Amino acid sequence: MEVFEKNGQKIIRGDAIESLNQEVLDESVDLLFVDPPYNIGKNFNGCLDKWASDEDYMSWCKTWLDLCIQKVKPNGSMYFMASTQCMPYFDLYLREQVSILSRIVWSYDSSGVQAKKYYGSLYEPILFCVKNQKDYKFNPDSILVEAKTGAKRKLIDYRGGTPKPYNTKKVPGNVWNFPRVRYRMDEYENHPSQKPESLLERIILASSDEGDLVLDPFSGTFTTSSVAARLNRKSIGIEQDLEYFKAGLRRTGVASHYDGEALTGVAKSTARRNSKKQISPKDQLTLI
Repeated sequence: MEVFEKNGQKIIRGDAIESLNQEVLDESVDLLFVDPPYNIGKNFNGCLDKWASDEDYMSWCKTWLDLCIQKVKPNGSMYFMASTQCMPYFDLYLREQVSILSRIVWSYDSSGVQAKKYYGSLYEPILFCVKNQKDYKFNPDSILVEAKTGAKRKLIDYRGGTPKPYNTKKVPGNVWNFPRVRYRMDEYENHPSQKPESLLERIILASSDEGDLVLDPFSGTFTTSSVAARLNRKSIGIEQDLEYFKAGLRRTGVASHYDGEALTGVAKSTARRNSKKQISPKDQLTLI
């Protein structure tokens, strides 16, 4: 395990479960964001996220789910992502331990090839959970979006004693439209399931305050930690892959060099080639 820390940002290279046990205090986290491997066979820098069975996958998930909940403060908030196939299992398991306030759909378009014999997936589900429904943070004014009915149609609201225009801003509903990260975007890293900064920005602004601690136990290229740092939050990010870990050091400003190597972003053309690289049979290892 390697741990780098600077200006409130803690970057850990190690196994998620081991790192949660050793590096994160119980009830210390204000906001938890979890985007784990989905068990659908994606190539994470040469390692496939595929377990022998759904039962094996969920057994592993329950171990870190319990740990994550343990690390969150009594008034903390949690956001859990999963594949569309596995989210029902997450939902049933989590509702026994926490309160699920919202079931969010992150919707996006696809420029790639879609399924031809069934309806292809154009969304990913997110659960917004809290430990205490009467005591948790939510900052609605920080995430207001345009209320299209009021702003564009200029309708009048007659429901009160005095007629007035409809509000032009509102709190987002539970369908979020953010584009997926593409390789030509400035924020792109060489990662098969990178989440957009705009998605994490909404979550962090809504459910934490400046100075709060944000935890992401499956950090990938550390988008969560990077956005947390930009928004003046502290963070703990955990990732076991070395190349992703180095991206995290760079993106959070924790380190500009690692083991004598200057940390720079990968050229977009190189990243695209690497993202399409095939895995040989001997490298098709399951994550455990």
